[in-house]
Amino acid sequence: RTGADMSYYLNKWIGNEFASDLISAIATELIDKAIVVFIAIVFVRCTPMRFKEKLRSGGVWQARLSDDMKQAVKESDNRVISLKTKLVIIIAVGTLCMAGAATMISTAIFRNTTLDDNKRLADGFASAVAESIKADMVDEYIEKGEQVPGYTETEHILYKLRDSSADIEYIYVYKIEEDGCHVVFDLDTDELTGSEPGDIIEFDESFLPLLPSLLAGKEIDPIVSDDKFGWLLTVYKPVYDSAGKCQCYAAVDISMNRIVSYRRTFFARLIFMLLGFVILILAIALWFVEHNITLPVRTMASCAEAYTFDSEEARKENVERIKGLDIQTGDEIENLYKAIVKITGDSMDYIEDIQTKTETISRMQTGLIMVLADMVESRDKCTGDHVRKTMSYVKIILEEMQRRGMYADQINDDFIAEVVSAAPLHDIGKIHISDSILNKKGKLTDEEFEIMKKHTLYGSTIIDKAIDMVQEPGYLREAKNVSKYHHEKWNGKGYPCGLSGEDIPLSARVMAVADVFDALVSRRSYKKPFSFEKSMSIIREDAGTHFDPLVAEAFLDISDKVREIAEQFEEMNEPEDEA
Repeated sequence: RTGADMSYYLNKWIGNEFASDLISAIATELIDKAIVVFIAIVFVRCTPMRFKEKLRSGGVWQARLSDDMKQAVKESDNRVISLKTKLVIIIAVGTLCMAGAATMISTAIFRNTTLDDNKRLADGFASAVAESIKADMVDEYIEKGEQVPGYTETEHILYKLRDSSADIEYIYVYKIEEDGCHVVFDLDTDELTGSEPGDIIEFDESFLPLLPSLLAGKEIDPIVSDDKFGWLLTVYKPVYDSAGKCQCYAAVDISMNRIVSYRRTFFARLIFMLLGFVILILAIALWFVEHNITLPVRTMASCAEAYTFDSEEARKENVERIKGLDIQTGDEIENLYKAIVKITGDSMDYIEDIQTKTETISRMQTGLIMVLADMVESRDKCTGDHVRKTMSYVKIILEEMQRRGMYADQINDDFIAEVVSAAPLHDIGKIHISDSILNKKGKLTDEEFEIMKKHTLYGSTIIDKAIDMVQEPGYLREAKNVSKYHHEKWNGKGYPCGLSGEDIPLSARVMAVADVFDALVSRRSYKKPFSFEKSMSIIREDAGTHFDPLVAEAFLDISDKVREIAEQFEEMNEPEDEA
């Protein structure tokens, strides 16, 4: 209310409605934010120093730095753009983009909602006006006006309706004829005197396309017009007599300037609110990045730069300095810190041995390269058990589907034998995927995942070459299907070809269930195993989207056999390495 009053008086003073709305919104928000800042300053001033110290150190996940270490860290920071600056810039840009998108979306929603609300408001008032008029007496009203009994009372009711809402600009009742709009009721306003009953008003240009409908007494959609009466949202409501004939139209006008004013105020307040959130997010991000990323990294870098191998005493001092950091961020930085601590500790014991074995290691490298070349087909440490288990799952799924008569035109003994033989080759294309991606600990980036997805095409190409070398491809045909299409989804959102439904080869649809289930219950370098029940639940939930619903149904119905195979290979909830 204060903002509206301020806008009203500013508009009288400067004569610009947009500027008045904007200045009043900004002033209101600034006052609000100033009060909040004042309260925050008072709170900080009144907070005991010991509590402030606890707050400052509560989010620091490493030991306090000595003055010498602080100085060393400060001196080592000679980059053009620090990691902290880069991260804050990324967060700031991302936050601003999100805030901008939120502003545009919210403003659009508010604009549409406000317009719809005003249309409903006008429609409701127009209906109320139409109900207040005695339609059978419209012609008499036009001819005699206030002389007709009940005319003045009806006009009084219309004034009450208009005055009940500040959003209503004009209320009037016209009878639409070929020669123009015949006035039945036209209420006076502070700025404009209404027309007298029986006056004929020419049609506005914006209403000419609707004239046939108006003459026919039909309902019309709300109209936005801009003419001598101003920028208005108009709702026309037909008024029917006792015979069901449209005698006139009850019209309600709402000023579009008022709607736009609401929109501007909303926009200004939204900007200030989002600006506050952006500042808060940046402050938190700056604090978090400083104490949980850049400070630990910079202290480790400083210790590493100061590391010397001059003497045993110097090496011990280096190790103690690094251990004294006591970084406990609980993430990859802590893992890096522990690795550095281990490396520096191990260097104490192995530095002499390294010096004597350098030549031996050099000779061994050549031999290891030859050995690794022979091991290329088994680079993925999970592949061995994985291919055996998936082959077993594929076999029992197909046998169950055959028993139940599913896809009877395709599933027979020969088909089952070919698919089971082909199953171990489903990931053969991974031979072309680099170790850094294949055995990465953690989630793949978008670029890495795009490379990983190509293993389906690589596998298809490899098997195509094999098919070209034999006269009878046998199970290689199904091997190509499972290799290329086992990552397709029933709903068409898989890869590499985006096939859907039964366009995906049946062998690949069966392989998809077996492959995903084994991935769920198995431990991987990037995840812990899911429980058997959770994994089965995921298969059930994705039936009809990811998986062929019939294949998933068959798989779920033989859960006892599936559990037996999973336990046989001892993969569920077991550590990857026992040593």
